[in-house]
Amino acid sequence: MRSAAFVLAFALTAGAAWGAEPEALPELGDASSAIVSPETEKRLGKMFLKQLRSQVPTVADEVLKYYVATQLFQIAQHSELKEAVVSPLLIDSEEINAFAAPGGVVGINLGLLVHAADIHEYASVIAHELAHLSQRHFARGIEAQRRTTLPMLLGMIAGVALAAAGGSDAGMAAIMGTQAAAMQSQLRYSRTREQEADRIGLNTLARAGHDPDGMARMFERMQRAFRFTERPPEFLLTHPVTETRIADARNQAAEYGVRAAAGSRDYQLMRARALVHFAPTPNRALTEARHADAGGAVGAYRLALARSRAGEHLEAIIDMRALHEANPRSILLTASYAEALIEGEQHERAIGLLSHQLVINPDNQPLAMLYARALAGAGRNGAAQEVLLRQSRVHPDDTDIWRELAEIAGLAGDIVGVHRARAEYFALHGAYQNAIQHLEYARGLVGEGKGALMARLTQRILDLRTELEGLKS
Repeated sequence: MRSAAFVLAFALTAGAAWGAEPEALPELGDASSAIVSPETEKRLGKMFLKQLRSQVPTVADEVLKYYVATQLFQIAQHSELKEAVVSPLLIDSEEINAFAAPGGVVGINLGLLVHAADIHEYASVIAHELAHLSQRHFARGIEAQRRTTLPMLLGMIAGVALAAAGGSDAGMAAIMGTQAAAMQSQLRYSRTREQEADRIGLNTLARAGHDPDGMARMFERMQRAFRFTERPPEFLLTHPVTETRIADARNQAAEYGVRAAAGSRDYQLMRARALVHFAPTPNRALTEARHADAGGAVGAYRLALARSRAGEHLEAIIDMRALHEANPRSILLTASYAEALIEGEQHERAIGLLSHQLVINPDNQPLAMLYARALAGAGRNGAAQEVLLRQSRVHPDDTDIWRELAEIAGLAGDIVGVHRARAEYFALHGAYQNAIQHLEYARGLVGEGKGALMARLTQRILDLRTELEGLKS
């Protein structure tokens, strides 16, 4: 698991070991675009995203996913990306890390929310990674070190292709072999690109309305936390923090003057949610919540989550209801209240709450996913399946939707639907052979008079075979 994440962090982020000579920004027709075009980067990004899904644990919590994605898109709109189109992946790891890969893939460890004390520190890391994307450090690094990086790039592509084609052991061996060769020849870190990402990221941070000093604070926090650790987290291996780097961030932030950047209650709520998530046991989560120094809504929210996890459902519902009624327009609190109702098996109350909220916020992902769960809990599996089918059309690349859809389709007695959902789930993990097999099962179950469905299944099989052949060639 760790090797795939390290390959990405090492090879795709931060210009991590791509030489240190300064160069002009990429333009149309430049050498880096000739070697790795934006279109190629997008294809690489899709390949690595599938590889990541198959190798690292991801967070299925729809509330956390929604918050992280919303924040990422909001910051991206203020970045220098020509298209603020990004693909977030929330990784279930307590270790601090974030990375950016070609094609707009942004991986964020849930642990980042635990380590960043406020929204401004958190946003500084995201802005930094978006700067690597906007400046196309991956492509520019290959141009700067073309003799060594082209073989590395080809080796990594071949490894991912092998894994996607079904030879996962061979694929990972190829990737790890490429990684070892790269480690020997590319140990030097690109100070130039890190400085550039810091500078551009800090500008993005300020434009997005965050405290520019958040970047220096985050650097200092990481430096203090991991100064004496035997092995620092992956993020510090690929983004070394030095006194000079902290001073540069502090000096650049000072150019903006003193700014009254407000804190974020929503961030603190999601930070509390992450802390409950990482508690090793329900009782530990409850004890830590009761002794936490967070007060007000944040403290009450953390305690309610811990109570729900520990099986104290009535108390959790009462706490969440009070929070929701005090902030009825908050999607995060509405979803959390509905979640507490579902956990307490009060499905009809959850259905009433969510159906009303979805009129106000149509197709909102966490509300819709919880609505489907409440419907299923009430035994209305067909209705739940319809909700998830719509979500699969709105968010076709979300593996969690396809996984839940497969389960609900089974409960609804739609076996063809089970196989179709499983096929899409496997395809998003790069397991094309498994995906095709499930579509073949589905096609074998389609009866006469369903020619349109048969045609769709056949076409999807052809599409996946074409993708698979493209990886092998």
